[in-house]
Amino acid sequence: MTDDDRLFLITGATGRTGGGTIDLLLRRGHRVRAMVHREDARSRSLAEAGAEVVVSDFHDLDGVTAALRGVTGAYLCHPILPGLIEATVYFAQAATEAGVRSVVNMSQISARREAGSNAAQEHWLCERLLDRTDLLTTHLRPTFFAEWLKMWWELRGGEGYLRLPFGEGRHAPIAAADQAHVIAAVLLDPEPHDRAVYTLHGPVELNHHDIARAMSGALGIPVHYEPISVEEFASAMTERGLPAHLVQHLSNVAVDYRNGVFACTNDNVEKVGHRVPLSVEQFVTENRPDFDTSGPNFVPALG
Repeated sequence: MTDDDRLFLITGATGRTGGGTIDLLLRRGHRVRAMVHREDARSRSLAEAGAEVVVSDFHDLDGVTAALRGVTGAYLCHPILPGLIEATVYFAQAATEAGVRSVVNMSQISARREAGSNAAQEHWLCERLLDRTDLLTTHLRPTFFAEWLKMWWELRGGEGYLRLPFGEGRHAPIAAADQAHVIAAVLLDPEPHDRAVYTLHGPVELNHHDIARAMSGALGIPVHYEPISVEEFASAMTERGLPAHLVQHLSNVAVDYRNGVFACTNDNVEKVGHRVPLSVEQFVTENRPDFDTSGPNFVPALG
């Protein structure tokens, strides 16, 4: 255990990056407060692991203020839902009032002023807002998560399919567990990373044909990438009942992806998080049971 008495607030605590960060901080002996939207089995497991759990909402100023009281550093992670700008304004004001020292902000690689995605443009605006505070601020801009493969994967007739609108674009899938190491490292030592913007990538840049081959090798079955149009992708999401805000975002970032916005790789995970990021093969192998059935969002073949 450490005699360090700092307290870290993790929002999005039941999500992949938030939960992974909590686990790392607790295992290293640090005090953690987990902000959740509701009490359920996931929040109870966080409490059992040793986190202080608070129930609050990003859009409740008093609730966010209470969650930030006594906190040294915080991880800000808002879901892809409307209200990001309001939530960031509330967070920035509450953190300033509470004397919070630093924030790690989960943004996205497509964040920029001219973004076609409303969510991506809002992330860019929120980065600029946080940069204007006195908080030690670090922005993380990950490429597509490796977890995306589990969500959009189809198992059909003993073979795997990725029906996605990414053309021949490329990226290096980044696992949430690897991002958690970066988040924890910056929270624990924020000064060298103040005002930094880190893009986060996996170790190898691939197109989706390459990704399908890597998955096939790990799973031992044929896996196929079938490029589809953005229109078919958007229609399938709408038919599945995904929120319009998310459909608009993913449709536009599909175009960004084709245009190279999600491409490249670097050593930020290793340099900042002190961890070699997982390859696609390693990620699929570690998550093998998740590929025994189709993911919830797969795009079914037409006809």
